[in-house]
Amino acid sequence: MTVHGAGGHTGRRPTGAAGGPLLELPDVSDAGLYLVDEQGLIIAANPRAEALLARSAEDLLGRDAHDLLHRDARGQTVPRARCVMRPAFLEGRTAQGQREWFERGDGSLLRMSWLVTPYRIGEDATGAIVLFHEATPDEALASEEGDPAAPLSELDRLALLAETTTRLTSTLDVEEALRRLVRIVVPRLADWAVVDLITESGEVWRTAVVHHQDGALVPREDLQGPLPPIPQDSVMPLARALRGAASALARPQDYQGPVEAGIPVAQRELFRVTGIHSAAIAPIHGLREVLGALTLGRSDRPAAFTAAELSLLDDIAHRAGLALGNARLYQRQRRVAETMQRHLLPQLPHVPGLEMAARYAPAPHASQVGGDWYDAFALPDGATALVIGDVVGHDLDAAAGMAQVRNMLRAYALSHTEPPSVIVDMLGRAVTQVPEASMATMVFARVEDHGAGRWRLRWTNAGHPPPLLVGHDGRSRFLEAGHGILLGTGTDLPHGDAVIPLPPRSTLVLYTDGLIESPGRSIDDGLVRLRRQAAELARHPLNDLCDLLLERVPFADRGEDDIALLAVRVPDKSPGG
Repeated sequence: MTVHGAGGHTGRRPTGAAGGPLLELPDVSDAGLYLVDEQGLIIAANPRAEALLARSAEDLLGRDAHDLLHRDARGQTVPRARCVMRPAFLEGRTAQGQREWFERGDGSLLRMSWLVTPYRIGEDATGAIVLFHEATPDEALASEEGDPAAPLSELDRLALLAETTTRLTSTLDVEEALRRLVRIVVPRLADWAVVDLITESGEVWRTAVVHHQDGALVPREDLQGPLPPIPQDSVMPLARALRGAASALARPQDYQGPVEAGIPVAQRELFRVTGIHSAAIAPIHGLREVLGALTLGRSDRPAAFTAAELSLLDDIAHRAGLALGNARLYQRQRRVAETMQRHLLPQLPHVPGLEMAARYAPAPHASQVGGDWYDAFALPDGATALVIGDVVGHDLDAAAGMAQVRNMLRAYALSHTEPPSVIVDMLGRAVTQVPEASMATMVFARVEDHGAGRWRLRWTNAGHPPPLLVGHDGRSRFLEAGHGILLGTGTDLPHGDAVIPLPPRSTLVLYTDGLIESPGRSIDDGLVRLRRQAAELARHPLNDLCDLLLERVPFADRGEDDIALLAVRVPDKSPGG
């Protein structure tokens, strides 16, 4: 059997816990199979499991199987205390059942039959194999008491509200929050979910229209898009909700007679196209403003919405409003921070014969600017200064300190002709007087043209990751020389200089530690990965090299650090090269 193992590559079998022997999983024909370790984390899965769960191996491996997959018939997360599979797993025995549900990657529910049995991973480690397949009609009939259309009990209502709060407040991405919101309410409460949001400029957009169909959530992008302005005098339910009025029930009959132009007409068309016979509409309130409206519709199930369900929807929409408001505020702050950071970073100079490219990538989950920076400028003696640096911290103070350090370095470099180490020594003494830059690392280098295609690099390194020099033939090495203590320590230890010739068509890569550091991996691993990837890209255009180096840093590995990147390529030595 082909197994997707810890690396997520087809055909690769994972090692056991603590580096045990290779796993040899049994062959199965038409059943999904995954293997969990002692902590319940998925460490292997077969292709049939990927197909049944609509999840790739990368989406499964390393995840807690219970949290990721196990749901009740209404799509709610099953508490561990109520999980019927978990006792067998904990007690190391075999068990099976026919009335459980897994959540698929698209948010739909898979009704399945299952078997769990112990499995030895290594000499001192055990786990369990979970074998499952889609329930047959007879098996499905046996679990009709779990019908998602059944009314919610009071306990289920409380659990649903708790889940809404937990799932929506755990993300600061608006689109992800909307996806989670839809998965919470469909198909548990409705066949359709419609989200209309008011943009910061006051326009109304039908942002999401999703239908539960044949066991899957089907987006209807053809029904999404801009809506007319909100009518201020309309008494129709959606218009009132978008103005912040109370939740309301709606039926197609409400739109049969003459209606005002604009949103009521759009709503009548929605009822006609979707076949919704009963709808519940609630405003989505942020802390200080109305963010939009949530509409739940029923077209397949016959029961109409009740007042009790409308009250539940109102509570859900309230929680959604708080989460969306926080996500919007975060994204607004992030846009402002990124704009500030871009304005703090310089334009690269034009230097005849040299190619230069730079990139700045903010941390994936950071809402503020940071202390990473690059710089390049012409020196009075004709050399070109290159700088890459990082002020400790990731906040506005770090950004302010970065701007001061950058400006002081420019002033020293432009007014003194000493080697890079002397300039950095002067800067180090000055940094101790900058409260916002308590400590900083940097590489300060000079690229010198000695004529006839001969270029030379002279540099000093104050506690920063080493520059990488990549030849046109792909041979590469880190420039470890010239390394000294970081700035801001208050010591008088001098920095040293290093100098090397730059081969024709070679590429110098300066970077901050966000490019090589990641949670759970050593810096050495990051350096090896950077060196290998840069060597592979040695002959790519310089801008492509920078873009690809950033793209090849897995998003999940980015951690909480920015990335600044500066690359310089030396021309060919041959005439006209």
